[in-house]
Amino acid sequence: MRVKGQTLVSSTNTLAALSAAGVSIWLDDLSRQRISSGNLASLITERHVVGGTSNPTIFAHAVVHAEDYAEQVRALAARGASVDEAVREITVADVQLACDVFSGTWERTGGVDGRVSLEVSPQLAHQTEATLAQAAELWKLVDRPNLMIKIPATVEGLAAITGALADGISVNVTLVFSVERHREVMAAFFAGVEQARANGHDLRAITSVASFFVSRVDTEVDKRLEAIGTEPALALRGQAAVANARLAYAAYQQEFSTPRWARLVQAGARPQRPLWASTGVKNPAYPDTKYVTELIAPGVVNTMPENTLLALADHGKVPGDQVSGTAEQAQRTFDALTEVGIDFPDVFGVLEREGVEKFDASWAELAETVAGQLAKVAPGSEA
Repeated sequence: MRVKGQTLVSSTNTLAALSAAGVSIWLDDLSRQRISSGNLASLITERHVVGGTSNPTIFAHAVVHAEDYAEQVRALAARGASVDEAVREITVADVQLACDVFSGTWERTGGVDGRVSLEVSPQLAHQTEATLAQAAELWKLVDRPNLMIKIPATVEGLAAITGALADGISVNVTLVFSVERHREVMAAFFAGVEQARANGHDLRAITSVASFFVSRVDTEVDKRLEAIGTEPALALRGQAAVANARLAYAAYQQEFSTPRWARLVQAGARPQRPLWASTGVKNPAYPDTKYVTELIAPGVVNTMPENTLLALADHGKVPGDQVSGTAEQAQRTFDALTEVGIDFPDVFGVLEREGVEKFDASWAELAETVAGQLAKVAPGSEA
């Protein structure tokens, strides 16, 4: 049996090794309770966490299950704030607090890490101009240099990504599922940074990540493999997501080794790092650290749910770079999956559509929860 001190040293070493391998550990969670309790600060000092992400699902869960918002909700109700205003102020306040907690990391890493993301409304996922307008509004409201605005990688979102970067706004591109879309996202990034330079912005202050979703790919592909049911199909379960991410990393290495990028580096630009998202393992038959340990590579971010972070700290292994030089094998895996009947364009289309729908539903849940809380404490209510 390990004593408490030994456990902490072991977990610290594991997470330190992951960081040393070039992986920035971000927490895929945000709540006021986590901030006010000091838990987030302890994850930074003890678990090598150097950034955080949020999304409508995370906010909806946080507001439903915590009393930390009661005082702010009462103040909002007293002044007659609308549900949309209340949602905006609650989420902005949480992100501001988190940005402040991560400010030391942001300074220590020269602005590379210490980042916190806030998403535009998923209801705007297919509206370019409205997305760009809300990105600018949120950037101004939060008013923290270590903020990132999350914009979905829909077709309509690509132009908004370019426009936000051109305005000097740091962007976390979310809901990237395919290598093809990842290349389009990188093209949008290049165009935006070039425009930002032309607009006179300091490129060193602009950062971006492309959030490439992982576990959801295996969930969808495995379901289809099981429906096919042949021995070759069943033998390929659990291989699509990692292969897909490894191909995305190869595309990243290719795009960021061009003369076009070299010119931007000379102007102070930072690369748009791949971020592995959706890294919690959904199939209990797979190792609970699968989407961390099999995707170790220099210069990436892995945003983990807390359960995955703690599992890695407890029993995870850090075998070194598992991605560089694997593109040919990953392509062979994709070819084998296609041969047994997996229609990848359809897979990625379904995942993008469901991703937007899930965030939209969570946004509606968040609004409904806030509306209920406002009603309870509104002047004249029985509460």
